[in-house]
Amino acid sequence: MAATDRFDAIVIGSGISGGWAAKELTEKGLRVLMLDRGHMVEHGEDYTYDGKPAYEVPARNVMPEGLRESDYFIAQHGYVAPSNRAFYNNDRLNPYDFAQGSKFYWIRPGAVGGKSLIWGRWSFRWSAADFEANKREGIGGNWPIGYDDLLPWYSYVEKYIGVSGSRENLDYLPDSEFQPPMPMNIAEKWMKQRLETAFPGRKLINARLSNMTEDKPEQNRTRCQLRNQCSNGCSFGAYFSTQAVTLPAARATGRLTLRSDAVVTNLEYDPASRKVTGVRFIDAKTGQAEVVRARVVFLNASTMGSLQVLMNSRAEGTGKSHFNSSGTLGRYVMDHIFRVGVQGDIPGMEEFIEYGRRPGAIYVPRFRNNGRDEGLGFHRGYGYQGAAYREPSRPVGFGAAMKEGMRRYSGWKFQMGAFGECLPYEDNHVALSASKVDRFGVPLMQFNVTFRDNELKMMADAREQGEKMLRAAGLTNVVSKVREHVPGDAIHEMGGARMGDDPHSAVLNKWNQAHDAANLFVTDGAQMASVSCVNPSLTFMALTARAVDHAVAAMKAGTI
Repeated sequence: MAATDRFDAIVIGSGISGGWAAKELTEKGLRVLMLDRGHMVEHGEDYTYDGKPAYEVPARNVMPEGLRESDYFIAQHGYVAPSNRAFYNNDRLNPYDFAQGSKFYWIRPGAVGGKSLIWGRWSFRWSAADFEANKREGIGGNWPIGYDDLLPWYSYVEKYIGVSGSRENLDYLPDSEFQPPMPMNIAEKWMKQRLETAFPGRKLINARLSNMTEDKPEQNRTRCQLRNQCSNGCSFGAYFSTQAVTLPAARATGRLTLRSDAVVTNLEYDPASRKVTGVRFIDAKTGQAEVVRARVVFLNASTMGSLQVLMNSRAEGTGKSHFNSSGTLGRYVMDHIFRVGVQGDIPGMEEFIEYGRRPGAIYVPRFRNNGRDEGLGFHRGYGYQGAAYREPSRPVGFGAAMKEGMRRYSGWKFQMGAFGECLPYEDNHVALSASKVDRFGVPLMQFNVTFRDNELKMMADAREQGEKMLRAAGLTNVVSKVREHVPGDAIHEMGGARMGDDPHSAVLNKWNQAHDAANLFVTDGAQMASVSCVNPSLTFMALTARAVDHAVAAMKAGTI
């Protein structure tokens, strides 16, 4: 087993937060080793189907049932397709386990860049109320930070990555540093006026996306081309990904070493100094184990990957993690609940069609329990993502008549889907299997996570209110549907190593620093003490930049 000591910092994981950690650490002068278990994907070069129409993609970009069921039976609940399956984890080769009565979709990337290559790109700030909700309601652990602590870091990352959206001056959904929004189409503008008139206080606003509407030539990035092929990789760099944004910046310093196919198994630890002394990983291609060392370690393997590493970093002969003196490691796991959709027909405007394919359209921000409990039978709230659209007419008949018919469009439709907040429950937890290991000898993750009555009541309300809003706006043929609610399905899993001031009830302090190891920082979804109802990625970025700033200052001061 080889050991290497030539780095100041090690970053485990190359996704949204890991990429930011590497960029910030290298730009502050540190020599950084980035480890990622996935295969290498180079920006532009390895986007095999970027810009290709469906007829140039195998199976017209529909996953063959046999391949889906054999290798991507979990990924199929996400957005895997023949055009992007190289970015996804092979589920057959990477199993996990369930506790009895539990179900969890662990949708994982399988490439350098992590979820930054497969994410939905919706970018929201959290509000002050989001950070205060646990304390206000006496649910879960209190956040050790508030909105004001993140405010400058939100601005910092937004200006750098480029976020498009509209300024709305909403307390419960703070504005970002915006590039111009992607305009609403004529039907969405109509819908906005009708909905906001019928429901004073509710809003229908432009999508907030990391897809840029203005160029960033200093980063060699071009604004969105309205292809809506983001999941295939974007050679224009029009949306935030590690490949397009943070990895080039880190490489430009000359201080980054990147190892792909590096499966981190555990962290080595010295109880006397209370510090991480090494990172052990296995080369997925050769099977060779190595240990690397550095003054500071940033663990950004995505929520469940990070928890697996932390839980498998155990004192010899005890089976207990070095990083669980609080007893909370692996607990308070959360995900957004969704799979509630409503849609209806918009009358008229059939002389108008929309050109281009926007990657996002509109958002209806949370309007339930904003600032107070409204006695609805559930805590917290939800928002909707949606769009108005027209679909091409289906082929009918043969020959010239069929071709002429296909040039026409059906009427305007409007649809939206709800994303709701899950409460932090102590017994929603993950653990290591006592008897099963993966092909690298690491114990399998075992999930025991369920949605509860609070979340199910919330989604029932979202369905009811969605129908009411569409009918009140004048839509016809309004229908709704509910699919099975499974944790992990939103791909927003969070918690398990939450932040908190008290080392007896939290894994991390307010700087994302492990209470049990001064030189270990965790800045991915594992850190979260609650989940709001909006996409968390922008908050991960801001927290990562903030944590790096603190870590480097501590290193200079000699406290790490």
